[in-house]
Amino acid sequence: MNAPPEADRDVRRADDLAVLVESRADPERFEALFDRYYPEIHRYARGRLGAAAADDVASETFLIGFRGRRDFDGGPSGGHVRAWLYGIATNLIRRHHRDEERRFNAMVRVPADPVDAGHDERVVVRLSAERIRGELAAALAELPARDRDVLLLMALGGLDHHEIAAALDIPYGTVCSRLNRVRRKVRAALGVDPTLPD
Repeated sequence: MNAPPEADRDVRRADDLAVLVESRADPERFEALFDRYYPEIHRYARGRLGAAAADDVASETFLIGFRGRRDFDGGPSGGHVRAWLYGIATNLIRRHHRDEERRFNAMVRVPADPVDAGHDERVVVRLSAERIRGELAAALAELPARDRDVLLLMALGGLDHHEIAAALDIPYGTVCSRLNRVRRKVRAALGVDPTLPD
């Protein structure tokens, strides 16, 4: 029988912390964290800022993390190295806030790409996504940065509520209330019935 996902996360969290502590004496150990999390941090930055800025944000995230590894005591991230890295990336993305808003506003104006009619299932999914892309981009552009951070850490980063709280150094309840508020705003902007389940 497989371990529950929470147990897997706890094991990974403990391993991450051990690797970070070991990297203080052996800096090359930090490479394991880079290898493990660079792709997802890059994907998160790319989703928020586009390809041009993603390389810089992801690289700078790990440079800041490497330089700050001696000072990491679990603090706001509660010992979640992954959440700590996402927190660094989110702070860097905030510096690019205007770029992110310009990107969302550009997505509102750009027409959908033509669809390859040869692949039935992909066509249906892509048409659905392209249909709401502009409305979603407009809704995201209208959100306050702190609300957008919470939503995109979940949607693009795949962080759970506890990890988001750790990444942003905010209480768990604040994460819950922001997500609830953001979901209502985005659903309203997309014309989705707010009573439907997520």
